[in-house]
Amino acid sequence: MKEPVINKIDHRLLPPGPRPLTPDHCSLMIVAGEASGDRHGAALVLALKRLYPELEFEFFGSGGEEMRAAGVETLVNASDVAIIGIPEILRAIGKLYRAYRLLLRAARQRRPSAVVLIDWPDFNMRLARRLRREGFEIIYYISPQVWAWRRYRVRALRRDVKRMLVILPFEEKFYKNQGMEVEYVGHPLVESCRTSGTREEFLWRHGLDLNRRLIALLPGSRHKEIHYHLPALLDAAARLKSQIPNLQFILPMASTVDRAQVEAAMQDAGADVKIIERDTYNAVGFSEIAVVASGTATVEAALLDTPMVIIYRASEVNWRMIRPMIHLNTFGMVNLVAGRRIVPELIQHDATGERIASEVAAILKDREKLRQMKDDIREVREKLSGPDGSGAERAARAVMQAMGE
Repeated sequence: MKEPVINKIDHRLLPPGPRPLTPDHCSLMIVAGEASGDRHGAALVLALKRLYPELEFEFFGSGGEEMRAAGVETLVNASDVAIIGIPEILRAIGKLYRAYRLLLRAARQRRPSAVVLIDWPDFNMRLARRLRREGFEIIYYISPQVWAWRRYRVRALRRDVKRMLVILPFEEKFYKNQGMEVEYVGHPLVESCRTSGTREEFLWRHGLDLNRRLIALLPGSRHKEIHYHLPALLDAAARLKSQIPNLQFILPMASTVDRAQVEAAMQDAGADVKIIERDTYNAVGFSEIAVVASGTATVEAALLDTPMVIIYRASEVNWRMIRPMIHLNTFGMVNLVAGRRIVPELIQHDATGERIASEVAAILKDREKLRQMKDDIREVREKLSGPDGSGAERAARAVMQAMGE
């Protein structure tokens, strides 16, 4: 990736650390490195503009097309750095280090009033440590899942982060117990995650059959997730079609995914699956059931009241390295928020086409099971709603309050 040109200012000639917040101007550096973080960052920026129209905002940092559309100058493109897995990160270390240096230099030159980090913990926690040493105020929005694995990292968060803004109800108590400034703002997707129009309009728009049951396949938003999840999903789709004839399958594609990669995998599998672009919420919301890679997409499916089967696979090397560090027996965010397993989870060796097809078929064939799952998912939605008002707006107010302290 060609590095953007930043004005040639010698930061050593400037006072160190952030510029003070003024009555008419606010500079914020926002750093997201994944599709979900890009979405949350865009919602935060739009909420800040909406709530504080008297301020002239300057937003810059790392993000994707949604943050760019909201008005963020993305010096680092999220799609270039959305990397998972220890071996994969090691191979991309040069690219990640260049992004780190670029953002560090931008902070020194532009001196934002605060730095808002969104998820992406392995990168953002390293950046936070350096920027905090240089006097910048760090606000962390969308918590690293230290309560689930690598819990020792909470010490670094306590040292480097001024305030945590968390989106899951149980996270607030966790961080308070760790002696940190924390605020539960509710999940930012609660208000925005909804369908538009009717199911019939959606099916007609995408050339789908109005009389066949719709199943959504969501393999994830990163290259490696597509690599490990998509073959199993396509295999499951083929098995399900032979068992339940009136099914049709769609694949809502994240903005960070390479369509050519998906099409090549589908062609190799001979799969009859329709790719849906830029219409994910309708695709999931109008589906009878979704098979979803563990992550933010499971929350989106729950907010759309869609029953689901959660899957997750990684390379065998990654799995053997990471599993001992995980402190939970339940992986899916929906189940964690519910406090019990309300939807099936198929993790690593269990995430095969055969097992996925079996779980989906069992739900589709049992109307009572399907109804109970919907009821349980609605309870999760209520828990994620948080206090009154928009989650993104509550986060925006919390950011401004933290900067004013």
